[in-house]
Amino acid sequence: MRLLHTSDWHLGQTLHNYDRTYEHQCFLDWLLDTIVAEDVDALLIAGDIFDNTNPSSAAQRQLYGFLQRAKARTPHLQVVVIAGNHDSPGRLEAPGPLLEAHGTVVIGNVVRASDGAVDLERLLVPLRDRGGEVKAWCLGIPFLRPGDVPRVEVEGDAYLNGIAELYRQAFALARSRRAEGQAILAMGHCHMVDGQSSNDSERRIVIGGTEALPASMFAPEIAYAALGHLHLAQRVGKKEHLRYCGSPLPMSFAEVAYQHQVLRIDLEGAIAKEVTPILVPRAVELLRVPARPAPLPEVLAALEALELDPDLPPACHPYLEVRVLLDGPEPGLRAQVEAAIAGKPVRLAKIEPTRKSVGPAEGADALTLDQLAELKPDDIFRRLWRQRYGEDAPDEQLSAFAELMLSDGKEGA
Repeated sequence: MRLLHTSDWHLGQTLHNYDRTYEHQCFLDWLLDTIVAEDVDALLIAGDIFDNTNPSSAAQRQLYGFLQRAKARTPHLQVVVIAGNHDSPGRLEAPGPLLEAHGTVVIGNVVRASDGAVDLERLLVPLRDRGGEVKAWCLGIPFLRPGDVPRVEVEGDAYLNGIAELYRQAFALARSRRAEGQAILAMGHCHMVDGQSSNDSERRIVIGGTEALPASMFAPEIAYAALGHLHLAQRVGKKEHLRYCGSPLPMSFAEVAYQHQVLRIDLEGAIAKEVTPILVPRAVELLRVPARPAPLPEVLAALEALELDPDLPPACHPYLEVRVLLDGPEPGLRAQVEAAIAGKPVRLAKIEPTRKSVGPAEGADALTLDQLAELKPDDIFRRLWRQRYGEDAPDEQLSAFAELMLSDGKEGA
């Protein structure tokens, strides 16, 4: 049996206010072609399908359009979807009955029975071959909140122990159903111990002080764990069968040089025989100019020297981050950057100024609390300016600060 593991689509996401519908559609088209070309039996989508809990109608159409086309082109395909921390569990599950009729199982919520026990049955999904025979059991565990997990009367973090107990209970149910030669798989949307995050693009999961979960919560008999949340593809605990596939699109400029992927898993009986990365083509490039922050004249020269394909359609214009090393304030910075790229097929997404660090002024003694209390706002402004830039604040900046304080005082009155 052949599986494909993907996650963190973040449909509806914008990059510095630029719409990314085109990029997401390119990925979904490519994914469908890949499913057909690789002859995939089941698609595992490990959470964060949408970028927020109230996705646009366009983002929802992209998801359901993809599922409809996948069913039309690969009638045998099974799809298992779990909710991530960006998703609304209820919204994701709402069309569940309709989707299940077309081979898609969506697990957004952890439901409890009348006695308060977690309904484990709805977390266990049988995966069948094209002859209808069960070949694997999939534990579909969505992003878990404190109220989702069982209470465990043991020492330690209640949330962490509750998650481990829920996986243990679900695995026990799967093991009771499994016949000889059938694999047990797990899906989860969480942050594992030593997981490598992508700067600027992931929402931290911190609940009750707990963030990272140990790999030991997955039973040794689990053939493969398909994880979501971290945007960089990686192994967990250096184990081949515990994997994040990463996001298919770069979520920030921190991922400019990273090659995104999905993972193909080939099952042989009860084990995952092989895990193979399949690289996702990038529909729109991200540019960092220059590669390292540089003085403004060098940056402007590099921007003017940019050579880009003039025939690129607007939806394919690269996103640009400009990285400038400044000695002090540069009020006309954006205008100068825009002038340097005028007429070029590129989208200015971000200007990242970096200022040369300046140590504390010589002879600047620490102030007592009484002295601090006597300082006026303009005194504080002058001191901070000198501390940051190593020189006195220019007259125009002092005038602008005074005007700001005066305006604020009028509004307060």
